[in-house]
Amino acid sequence: MLPANTYVIRPATDDDRPALHALAELDSQRALDGPALVGEIDGRPAAAISVQDRRVIADPFLFTVQLRHVLRMRAAAHHAREQTPSLPIRVRAAIGTVPVARAVES
Repeated sequence: MLPANTYVIRPATDDDRPALHALAELDSQRALDGPALVGEIDGRPAAAISVQDRRVIADPFLFTVQLRHVLRMRAAAHHAREQTPSLPIRVRAAIGTVPVARAVES
């Protein structure tokens, strides 16, 4: 088990492309397309996950089981956040469903 301070998870940047290609080649997989999250151990990419299709690549010579699990959870959270309507939209939807009380003249 890796302590949480052993790794760093961050969004992939354009500068990570060569490292991710090398990581995919090392893992005998094709490179990730689109946005990705990178898991670093000791300052170098050890695993990565595609945010779109959740495919994971990892260094087979490093212990990345827990890191890959955390990457999957982060990608799922990222997906859930994108699917959740914004606060203003949720407030408008809630207000639109509340019946309005009207004064009745006697």
